[in-house]
Amino acid sequence: MTHHPRPLATARSHDPRPIRVGLVGAGPWARTMHARMLAAGPETELAAVWARRTEAAAEVAAPYGARVAGSFEELLDLCEAVAFAVPPAVQAELAVHAAEAGKPMLLEKPLGSDLPSARKVAEAVAEHGVVTQLVLTKRYHPATREFLRRAGRATVVGARSCYLHGAFLGGDFATPWRLEQGALLDLGPHLVDLLDAAVGPIATVRGTGDPRRWIELTCEHTNGAVSQASLSGSVRLPRARTRVELFGPDEELVYDTAELDHEECWPVLRREFAEAVRSGRGNGIDAQRGLRLQELLDRAMA
Repeated sequence: MTHHPRPLATARSHDPRPIRVGLVGAGPWARTMHARMLAAGPETELAAVWARRTEAAAEVAAPYGARVAGSFEELLDLCEAVAFAVPPAVQAELAVHAAEAGKPMLLEKPLGSDLPSARKVAEAVAEHGVVTQLVLTKRYHPATREFLRRAGRATVVGARSCYLHGAFLGGDFATPWRLEQGALLDLGPHLVDLLDAAVGPIATVRGTGDPRRWIELTCEHTNGAVSQASLSGSVRLPRARTRVELFGPDEELVYDTAELDHEECWPVLRREFAEAVRSGRGNGIDAQRGLRLQELLDRAMA
């Protein structure tokens, strides 16, 4: 079966019809976020679902009247764009094929289970000129964008941050890849992305501790600032805690997700992905950004 990449200057630029998205995966995140978000529209519709277990794909597809693809190749034929909700190793393998087929992609973080596989994804995306968008959830909340806007005008000399929860202790998200890789690859992309964007580009990063229990990162930024990040998915808390504190000669600037409603992220994410697919221009939160974050996390592990 031959697929022909669609050029970046797409004919859908002013087409009001929803983008037909195929979903890869049928786990908890596919059910609770991806399928529900994509089917809610109006910018997108859930066209089809494929998973290695057909019965699981059918359960995800049924509430939205989506097709169940018999293979990944069939999914590519049924959609204009692809969304991934699978473990990093699976995403990295299939995303290369989707890029070769010219399909815009909604990608999860991390891009791959290791740096070489992440690099293959980014290289395939660049080679075939496909638009991508990364599901760095918090980046799509208005409060996050306001924090980053204010941080861009501040002089920061130091920062402290944390992303902590107990999801790895049990439940739907205590999945094999998370238990094996730990918080660094699961939570790390979110926090390192915020520090890199709010404080300034990270030049060096060092990690201490065990990613499966608790890991501390110390980052030195190109502007001379120093930041620290605490990461764990294995501590008992009443709810997830994400906090970034910026310090400098002016009043401290604090970002805290305790009061944020993450439901506000999904319409923004969906709208921007659809706009990217239609226009052929992404929002910068893409595979290349994902590769940079994975390069930084790889240095921390080293």
